[in-house]
Amino acid sequence: MSTTSTLAIVGATASGKSELAHRVALSYDNVEILCVDSMTVYRGMDIGTAKPSARERAEVRYHLLDLVEPSESFTVAEFQRAARDVLDDIAARGARALLVGGTGLYSRAVIDNFDIPGEYVQIRERLEGEASDNLDDLYQRLAALDPDAAAKMEPTNARRIVRALEVIEGSGRLFSSFGSPLTSYFSSPVPQIGLMPSLADLDQRCEERLRRWVDEGLLDEVHRLVHLPGGWSVTAAQAVGYKEFVPAVCGESTRDECLQTAVTSTRQLIRRQIRWFRRDPRIDWHTTNDSAMDAVVAWWGPTERSVRN
Repeated sequence: MSTTSTLAIVGATASGKSELAHRVALSYDNVEILCVDSMTVYRGMDIGTAKPSARERAEVRYHLLDLVEPSESFTVAEFQRAARDVLDDIAARGARALLVGGTGLYSRAVIDNFDIPGEYVQIRERLEGEASDNLDDLYQRLAALDPDAAAKMEPTNARRIVRALEVIEGSGRLFSSFGSPLTSYFSSPVPQIGLMPSLADLDQRCEERLRRWVDEGLLDEVHRLVHLPGGWSVTAAQAVGYKEFVPAVCGESTRDECLQTAVTSTRQLIRRQIRWFRRDPRIDWHTTNDSAMDAVVAWWGPTERSVRN
């Protein structure tokens, strides 16, 4: 048994990690859950992001939910800062933190404390204008200023080229000087427990869940988002399980057609998440919640409370 006060549960969409996390929090004293997800930060995006219910939030203290409106941008750097503040507060109160999520980059930003460059919106907007006129000139400029960064991106990838030049100009540092390579995995004080049911199970679960969400009012959420006065932010608009239903609420497609598209997109997301997490050799993988719960007990010791059914 370890004295670590922080654990992480990771896994693909529909793997059961949220259910496991709630079970863990109910089984121990003073466990608080940090939702490490790029979409649960948005208010009003509840059903399609599988946010904890009102009952679950009454039973367990959850963090990093409903931080901004869907019309607002929210970067991984902003998420990292918010997570750090929560972790500091939990530690100061002597409680235990349980990080739970399927957004791999956000998890690593917190667990590995990535050095993330800031955002320089005015510089970015100017560079985007230049990129639309002559992207090759921008790429050559990047190659001259930061050859290591340029070598790691395609000359046709306008978004990455603009981002690298934005950071160089805004921070005065080379873009390549920030953070550790995503393919490098260093020792971390936060043990990671991974849930990995079979792919067939995940595929079935994701379809069943999407059908249930549609019955529970997912299209009403999408309708409200489509008609937001400020529109969706770029990040929120990419939410799998939401964007696929926009044609349905706009009268351009049927609900069933959009549902099938959402199922396909979610299954593709699951495979991307699995590839991301499998690259991390530090994750302790389990195929069932019971096995993963045993791993939690190995770190935190015997459970301290009986879990209610």
